[in-house]
Amino acid sequence: MQTILTGVRANEEPTLGNFLGAYTPMVNLAHEHATDSQINMFVPDLHSFTTPIDHGKFYNQIIKGIKYYIAAGLDINNPNVHIYRQSRVPAHCELCWILDCFTPFGEASRMTQFKEKSSEHSDNVTVGLFNYPILMAADILLYDAKYIPLGEDQFQHLELARNIAIRMNNKFNDELFTVPAPEKEQVKFMHLENALRIRSLTNPTKKMSKSSTVEKSKISLSDEPKVAAKKIMSATTDSEGVIRFDMINQPGISNLLQIESLLANRDLQDVIADWAGQTSYGDLKRKVADSVEHFLADFQARVAGITDAEVEQVLASGEKYANDVANAKLAKVQHAIGLSK
Repeated sequence: MQTILTGVRANEEPTLGNFLGAYTPMVNLAHEHATDSQINMFVPDLHSFTTPIDHGKFYNQIIKGIKYYIAAGLDINNPNVHIYRQSRVPAHCELCWILDCFTPFGEASRMTQFKEKSSEHSDNVTVGLFNYPILMAADILLYDAKYIPLGEDQFQHLELARNIAIRMNNKFNDELFTVPAPEKEQVKFMHLENALRIRSLTNPTKKMSKSSTVEKSKISLSDEPKVAAKKIMSATTDSEGVIRFDMINQPGISNLLQIESLLANRDLQDVIADWAGQTSYGDLKRKVADSVEHFLADFQARVAGITDAEVEQVLASGEKYANDVANAKLAKVQHAIGLSK
């Protein structure tokens, strides 16, 4: 069976944008492919240390993040669905070191994410921030993952993982690693051609970011439903005076239409048609605010119904599976490079 692998960092509270753009699509993919694929939903907890975090809250954030996946509808009783923490599978770190030693420094230094994030955290740039694309390659290659649902900003790292796999296969064994599918194939598999990207409520030219310090710019999954509704009512729009879907000239209005489409589980074009030509931005905001308020109330109730013990049981099963698969792959690599007979 092919493997589909993805992970979402747990170092900050996810937003509505994360839920609609990452959690929901991945749960849908799991429903679609769990009969013919292994679905690896891992927590990349070691990656979280590449930027500053609140260490005192981190463990609880990990557990809550897994509850969010379950509350989003992930079928944890399916034997082909596996949830595990990266840090509980030591093979990730050993393979990362091995891959480090077969990755030219120049190739690793071309990663644009490092350049961007190091400029944001210029007072605390670590070796881990530079090296995390190699750890990401280990995360993928240990499980022979072909499809890796991820954001567009991570495609360069996916290409690095492909290059490393091809290099190692050519040097040691053509069947050492499965080479992940190329970007175009990944986009098609993840249905990204029609993906909707939720924007900031205060600056709709940018995406809704969980790391933003501007609370009104984002709706966090832990927001009080009525507080979230007020954020929608104060969302930045424009002075055009007519409702149209136009991400260039009316990104704020277009963003509200996207949110309504996704929360109502309706085709975007149908929602656009409902509002086309209307002039009351307030009516649209009230409709979206009501949808957001009801979604959060329902979702948070589902999260509250999931116990820590249930999560720990899911992790115990997933981490046994992950260690078995990862250790078998690591042993194959160790043999190929001369660490074992």
